[in-house]
Amino acid sequence: MPKQLIKRTPHLFCVLALLCFTTMMAGCSPKKAPSQTEAASTAPISRVVVMGFKAAISEGEAPEVFRNPVTGSALMSYPVPRFAVEGLTDELFDLVVSRKKWELAPPGQARGVVEKILSSDSQVGMRPVKLLQEVGNTFGADAVLAGYIYRWREREGTDFAAERPASVAFDLYLVHPADGSVIWRRNFNKTQQSLFENLFDFSTYIKSGGRWLTAGQLAILGLKQISDQLPGPSKAPEE
Repeated sequence: MPKQLIKRTPHLFCVLALLCFTTMMAGCSPKKAPSQTEAASTAPISRVVVMGFKAAISEGEAPEVFRNPVTGSALMSYPVPRFAVEGLTDELFDLVVSRKKWELAPPGQARGVVEKILSSDSQVGMRPVKLLQEVGNTFGADAVLAGYIYRWREREGTDFAAERPASVAFDLYLVHPADGSVIWRRNFNKTQQSLFENLFDFSTYIKSGGRWLTAGQLAILGLKQISDQLPGPSKAPEE
């Protein structure tokens, strides 16, 4: 990706003032109590099936409010291109591999098991959670990693002059195969804004190098943030 910085940078005084303000606010912010989902993430995990992403709304379908059948959360969703689903799934697997947290079953193997399960007449209409459980149990996994992409709007413009910024939304969660419970989940929902439009999103401005990101670049930025919060293994994987 290009490394150039944006030509129009904020005045040094504004940047320093912003840094001081955000540091002060961070120090004053109350600590957030862990949710039940976060507390459950301490359950032993050493082997994970990476199912990857699905489109909440497929290409050619009308936008609508989509309720995630696994987590129950709802979000206004728009058609997501297939290349985005496949590309973000590949990025997810690469990130998880690089973190060396778990023994992994890749998305390709998971899809093969899904096709085999759904090819049975007796499995027609299987609930999504049940399907994740079946896949996880097939691999003897402690968890299944999956998510939905709700929005994938491409940038209109260039790195330094965007008429319409990129906008993406997706979630990611770990499901326990034994009982179908969601043991960890996170979401990313962002429309890029300039520093002057949103002074509180200074971190995105820094990570983007002051550029207007494509939808793919914005999604990968969010995926890296989320994957950094994945729970670790209960023990080191055996060689």
